[in-house]
Amino acid sequence: MSNAIFNDGEDHLFPCFSRADISFTRGEGAWLFGADGRRYLDFATGIAVTGLGHSHPELMNILASQAQMLWHVSNAVRIPQQEELARLLCEKTFADRVFFNNSGAEAIETAIKTARRYHFVAGATERYRIVTFEGGFHGRTLATIAAGGRKKYLEGFGPPMAGFDIVPFGDLNALAAACTAETAAVLLEPIQGESGVRMMSIDELKAVRHICDRQGVLLILDEVQTGVGRTGRLFAYQGAGAAPDILAAAKGLGNGIPVAACLATEKAAAGMTQGTHGSTFGGNPLSMAVAQKVIEVISDEHFLGEVRRKSDLLRTGLEALVADYPGAFTEVRGDGLLLGVKCASAVETAVSAALGHGLLTVAAGDNVLRILPPLIVSDEDIAFGLERLRRIAQALLSTIPGHGASSYVRTFLF
Repeated sequence: MSNAIFNDGEDHLFPCFSRADISFTRGEGAWLFGADGRRYLDFATGIAVTGLGHSHPELMNILASQAQMLWHVSNAVRIPQQEELARLLCEKTFADRVFFNNSGAEAIETAIKTARRYHFVAGATERYRIVTFEGGFHGRTLATIAAGGRKKYLEGFGPPMAGFDIVPFGDLNALAAACTAETAAVLLEPIQGESGVRMMSIDELKAVRHICDRQGVLLILDEVQTGVGRTGRLFAYQGAGAAPDILAAAKGLGNGIPVAACLATEKAAAGMTQGTHGSTFGGNPLSMAVAQKVIEVISDEHFLGEVRRKSDLLRTGLEALVADYPGAFTEVRGDGLLLGVKCASAVETAVSAALGHGLLTVAAGDNVLRILPPLIVSDEDIAFGLERLRRIAQALLSTIPGHGASSYVRTFLF
């Protein structure tokens, strides 16, 4: 495909994305193959989506099998695949009830509505406000950008939707003070991926749970990015021992097939009765069949143990990288295979350099380079990625006055 044709087609798209001038023709495991004839190690995974990598044989088989039988029926009839996945998710988590959506933002919207309806049916109609943390990213709908409260996402869309109170990240005193007689729930990400891979500690998550219980509000966890094995647990909360009342999952749930879920306890879901919510495509047989296989594979304890082992391997390598190249990278953050390295210079430069070296990464806030390998990444792939990051560090240092490019850089830069 020529650039002229490619650019002509791009002219018909909303210019909402800053896209690299590259496209891919196929993927296999942790690797993507570009239209330029090169192969790339995928340490981006579509922003924490393709946890089982590309062309996973079990997923390909289940997709082909279901596609030959039934793609879609409406939620006006029973959908056995939906019931099976809901049962599996409830068996593997705190939840008793599940509602299926198409995207993370929709799952968060469902979570917000569930929390508000819970208090409504309990007679506390004044309880509708949601407390969130500064730096949170919960989606791009009008409600979810209001929940995040970030100016760059709110600008130009009119007055922000009412009902959200935002407190500084990690400030538990501010959280407790913000929970009033009008508060329905607290909404947070265990790890803020978009804002720079910022984590809440286990003790902080437990303290948030305690505050919610004391104040009579529900706890909603946004595990759109941290869920489905990304932290070495099926969901991140399971490593903290602080179960939520409601949880939103998406991204890795379908390994690229659009599917999301809102999980809740029986008590929290009590208000979501017939007619209170709906979805045309949410929970269709095709997406349910794929997502069920994803959960079956990833929830296996041996598989999750391997994710934790590989996380330790990758993190050790990243920490060595920071120690060896403090002029390029200054800190390692995150958990599991949701990791980040803080850059000493513009993160966009690091992302571009990585792409030039055949490595896909993701920019995050606070000048952090997000490292999101597939959960099936091999030790050899990790070694390759770390070696490429060393080249990138050398390349970044070569642009800083006083750090001349070494012969190593001149030899290996593409």
